[in-house]
Amino acid sequence: MPGPGSGKYDVRRARLRKDEERSGIGDQDADRAAGEELQEGGGLRSSGPRTERGRGPEGERPGG
Repeated sequence: MPGPGSGKYDVRRARLRKDEERSGIGDQDADRAAGEELQEGGGLRSSGPRTERGRGPEGERPGG
């Protein structure tokens, strides 16, 4: 999961906060709820390496 301060984390937090505000929660409570949800692991996950190089040395790759 991206850490606090990264672009993806900030975008995800802003979207969660906006959803909370639309449901009728106040600004500070929406900000707190969005932060808690991301800390619980409800955020983004890495999809893994995207290139052959990212998978590591050829002799050490699983299944290869």
